[in-house]
Amino acid sequence: MISALNRLVDHVERHLGEELDIGALAGELGTTEYHLRRMFSSLAGMPLSEYVRRRRMTVAAADVVRGDADLLDIAVRHGYGSSEAFGRAFRAVHGAGPGDVRRDGGPLRTQPQLRFRLTVEGSTPMDTRLVDRPAFRLAGHAARVPLVHRGVNPHIQRHIAALPQEEHARLKALGDSEPAGLLQVSDDVDPDGTEGSELTYLHGVALGRDTPAPDGLDVIEVEAGTWAVFRTAGPHPGTLQTTWAATATEWFPSNPWRLRSGPSIVAVLDRAADFTTATCELWLPVEPA
Repeated sequence: MISALNRLVDHVERHLGEELDIGALAGELGTTEYHLRRMFSSLAGMPLSEYVRRRRMTVAAADVVRGDADLLDIAVRHGYGSSEAFGRAFRAVHGAGPGDVRRDGGPLRTQPQLRFRLTVEGSTPMDTRLVDRPAFRLAGHAARVPLVHRGVNPHIQRHIAALPQEEHARLKALGDSEPAGLLQVSDDVDPDGTEGSELTYLHGVALGRDTPAPDGLDVIEVEAGTWAVFRTAGPHPGTLQTTWAATATEWFPSNPWRLRSGPSIVAVLDRAADFTTATCELWLPVEPA
């Protein structure tokens, strides 16, 4: 995976002024676009699209400062169809327009070319098991919410709080399949993991494929496949989020598995009354790498 990410970076560098076909490159590297994007954003701390934009604007800034071509030519050279679109992207990265930078020589913000290296420290204990599951369905109450990387997601918190207490009990009684209990489901997540991008969050339970879902509930159909299940215990949601991040930085680079498309699921096995601590299982859909 580390080798694939470095080849991705090299590919970006060779084709900065072109539209990138990440799907085709992922196929050449023996992985999937979904997994490649998820691992890049997790390890680089930014979406692939943002890295490409920063690198383009870093290289473009040198052309702007040199002043040997007009701004439209520079825009086209770096993949933009108009000087206006180029100017917006340039200002978003550097904090000033290309005309101002050409006149003043700055300000400039440089994005160095990334290079990925693997250091396995084992800093996060990974209590993991692999589970093969037939197809099943997730049923509950869904909402579109923004992605929040750290701390409690207030949008999810409000969604759950709006449900009557008796509805939580009704949902829990409906569940008849693994993962057991009330579940926190994230689906249709941006592969780049961009903070603020929307995902579908479902508060519900797992049902067997042939179990009908009662009217009024949202349903996510889940394909048969393998799941990596990570058990966490400690302060909530911090411990869960730390483990989630460590799957990308430690577990996937060290194991012959990759993410496949599908929902991620959190099953809360036990928790304090105020939910400040919890024991959870994080279910991630995987396939052989």
